[in-house]
Amino acid sequence: MKKTWKAISLMLMAMMITVFFAGCNTSGGEVSVGIVLPTKDEPRWVQDEERFKEALSGTDYTTEILFSQGSSAKEKENVETLINKGIDVLIICPHDGDAAAASVEAAKKEGITVISYDRLITNTDAVDYYVTFDSLAVGAAQAQYLIDHASGKGVPLYLYAGAASDNNAFLFFQGAWSVLQPKIADGTFKIANSSEAESLKDTAELSRDQLSKIIGQVTTNWDANEAKNKAQTHLTAVSSDMKGDVAVLAPNDGTARSIADVFASDNAVSSFTVTGQDAEKASIQYILDSKQSMTVFKDVRTLVTDAMGMAVDVLDGKTPETTGSYDNGKVEVKAKQTDVIVVDKENVQKELIDSEYYKADEFTGL
Repeated sequence: MKKTWKAISLMLMAMMITVFFAGCNTSGGEVSVGIVLPTKDEPRWVQDEERFKEALSGTDYTTEILFSQGSSAKEKENVETLINKGIDVLIICPHDGDAAAASVEAAKKEGITVISYDRLITNTDAVDYYVTFDSLAVGAAQAQYLIDHASGKGVPLYLYAGAASDNNAFLFFQGAWSVLQPKIADGTFKIANSSEAESLKDTAELSRDQLSKIIGQVTTNWDANEAKNKAQTHLTAVSSDMKGDVAVLAPNDGTARSIADVFASDNAVSSFTVTGQDAEKASIQYILDSKQSMTVFKDVRTLVTDAMGMAVDVLDGKTPETTGSYDNGKVEVKAKQTDVIVVDKENVQKELIDSEYYKADEFTGL
């Protein structure tokens, strides 16, 4: 009898150990794809979160989305959390491209496939793929819009850029400069707010260092308040010949609205053309109200679909499709690019309402 009970006890203990470890594996493997986004304080990234959730509905794969709230330390913590949950694929949009290298290297050591999302993670070989909009094309489209709406010669041109910690800010500005520079050199535009840009007005192709010097003067850090303060400082500093009818290269919608409000409040500015990107709801209303001139629409649905499609290919043991590559300072990262669309008052209905990106009742003045 004692032997029987001993056998039963051993069997029960073995079952408990098996259940314990099975439970550990289940809890660790609950998440197939980990997603880290830079902040929940900007409408753009809340849009992305919603689209990611929609993209995963109806699939067998699970995901968890974490926000870094503009902190590289929090971003590293988020990646560690997801690694501990047993993810197979990490999709990450870095707050700071350089600082994120350490986080993705930790993921790579665990055999996790790393997909850099929208912003490129730089100076590491731990990035497998990059899903992005054509950032050079974004800047070029913004610049071309300013050229198309400029009248005469000597149009004051105000330049603004994103954060120097974001590789995309360099690409956007590089794309814009490549289109604007000939029109600066021939006198169509005169630079109002950057001595560095003025000193390089005859240079068609800027080096990274030259771009960095200009961006250092006109960065908004993607922050609406910083953009507002910088615009106020610039308008206060310039002479009257740098006002009148002006052109403003604003890097994205959040900064565009702040900058537009400042320029609209200056009585010496008779009109302004101001760019943007992301097609945020608030900026679409600004465009309909003639407060912002245009935005570059980057259909997040397509970008999310590309990113999730790439992740699913990896999970299914397939090789994801790519359309090009980007040099991140250490390696050429295979990339899939998504096209961008210029939206202004003339085509809001077609591009954003008819495509069901937004609903008509979300706006007035359509």
